Amino acid sequence: MKFGRVVGTVVATRKYDDLEGVKFLVVHVLDENQQPTGNFEIAADATEQAGPGELVFMVASREGSQALPKWFVPIDLAITGIVDEVEMETGPRRNEPTAHWYNSDEGE
Repeated sequence: MKFGRVVGTVVATRKYDDLEGVKFLVVHVLDENQQPTGNFEIAADATEQAGPGELVFMVASREGSQALPKWFVPIDLAITGIVDEVEMETGPRRNEPTAHWYNSDEGE
């Protein structure tokens, strides 16, 4: 899953038949600190509601093609949600693991 900021739209005069009616958007990909990576990607809008300026999350590859009403269409990236709010851990705790694994032979 990736975060991105919608920065524009794409107009396609010809599309694969099962992509008719699907909106394509230009998305500026963001890193884990929500800063632009410098990369722009084209994503199909599975939410049918995303627009310029919105923070979105996207899925790629096979999962991206399954997010649309017609499955397995030829896309590589789909917007699957619009983000309302993000809370990020700050300070030293941010780098700590979120889980600790124990070997049952060693005990706890």
